[in-house]
Amino acid sequence: MSFLSHELAQWRAAPHREAMAGAVATFALIPEVIAFAFVAGIDPQVGLFASFVLGIVIAFTGGRPAMVTAAAGSVALVAAPLVASHGLAYLLAAGLLAGLIQIVFGLLRLGVLMRFVSSSVRTGFVNALAILIFAAQLPQLAGANATTWGLLALGLAIIYGLPLLRIPVLRAIPSPLICIVVLTLLASTLGLPVKTVGELGRLPDTLPWLVWPSVPLTWQTLQIIALPALAIAMVGLLESMMTASVVDELTDTPSNKNRECTGLGLANMAASLFGGIAGCGMIGQTVGNVKYGGRGRLSTLLAGVFLLVLMVALRPWVSQVPVVALVAIMVMVSASTFDWGSLRTLVRHPKTSSVVMGLTVVVTLATHNLAAGVAVGVMLSGVFFTFKVARLLDVGHRDEIRADGQSVRRYRVAGQVFFASADAFIESFDPRDVAGQAVEIDVSGANFWDITAVAALDKVLTRFAHHGCPAALSGVNDNSARLFAQFKGGEALRAHSP
Repeated sequence: MSFLSHELAQWRAAPHREAMAGAVATFALIPEVIAFAFVAGIDPQVGLFASFVLGIVIAFTGGRPAMVTAAAGSVALVAAPLVASHGLAYLLAAGLLAGLIQIVFGLLRLGVLMRFVSSSVRTGFVNALAILIFAAQLPQLAGANATTWGLLALGLAIIYGLPLLRIPVLRAIPSPLICIVVLTLLASTLGLPVKTVGELGRLPDTLPWLVWPSVPLTWQTLQIIALPALAIAMVGLLESMMTASVVDELTDTPSNKNRECTGLGLANMAASLFGGIAGCGMIGQTVGNVKYGGRGRLSTLLAGVFLLVLMVALRPWVSQVPVVALVAIMVMVSASTFDWGSLRTLVRHPKTSSVVMGLTVVVTLATHNLAAGVAVGVMLSGVFFTFKVARLLDVGHRDEIRADGQSVRRYRVAGQVFFASADAFIESFDPRDVAGQAVEIDVSGANFWDITAVAALDKVLTRFAHHGCPAALSGVNDNSARLFAQFKGGEALRAHSP
């Protein structure tokens, strides 16, 4: 199937089903986008504009059909310190730079690097994100009155209780949306003393417009936005790749991870130019979209379009939504995001995996930087893996008598020889124990991966020669032979080949 026909097929998939799935995803997006904007310290319209633009652009440029992309909690948490210290304009500039980083990431086909993020790191990432989302709600509850606590309890009861009822109409509507409707009606009808969304900032009343971030184009500006932009880019890529993998499994279809990286970058640059915060794939909304039949790009497009239409048309009503309703939703999001099963498996999984997961959480919470936690987790996973592979090296030997009556020491090497196991490899050979015997080293069961490994082998052969023990090398595989040829031109090792 050609590229064009493949693209058209992704747009033609059951339009009525795609429209319904997109509408459901929109209803699920409204409360969370407003709540995430609240977490980032920006006006709700910034998150809503972003989600509209992101949905439109990613529908055409993304690499995973049916995936919902919007202003997300992970990006909001990373963006919050920059907004607090320098304001919205610098956040928009950081979003532009983050989008550019993501485009370069995709063009260089670096989506494959996400394979290096282990399951332990991904679990730590998700758990840290859940804890940070919950912690971000605590300031809204500090000093809260009894009415606020009562509404919070009622909101959580609605969110968790209604799906348990076997009422088709209620089960068809997302319970967080019902929570917002009920709490808003109660607060406005009874005149309850609670903070509303209208008090948090301006809601959209028009379509978004193109605007360049009002920041000076100086080296100092770049210094201010560079690290936040990198964090936004990496967190966005990681969560989008994770979300894409979830959809791959749910639909049993592949996705183009590199195209998703580039598409996300284009979408984030567009969102920033239209006054919106950067975003990424939304796991919860995407799963809902797929659950209700979304399979193509139309559901992604309509999720963004419906969002803006509803918010502009319903602006007066949305402004009356109590903030505590959003807090209840975010508590639910936090609880559903956290991988509770990971707590039970801590004692069953290998200790190194548990340490990686735990340290990913600790670093993320300590720095409030999801990218930093993932980076530390990936590096630690690599270190543990390196030590594990290095310990698998085995060097055995036996003494034999040849047909000519000469004694020979035969060594057999099995395992991986590289920088971490090179010293152990050298220590396995002691020329003083050979006492003038001929030596044969069989490396057919070994792989030499780097120059450190080849240098170690050369050192072993040189030591045997120095002690008057002729050493012959055999069983070199093709990959190792190519590496040997690059080491000192290959002369030193070829001299010991039979």
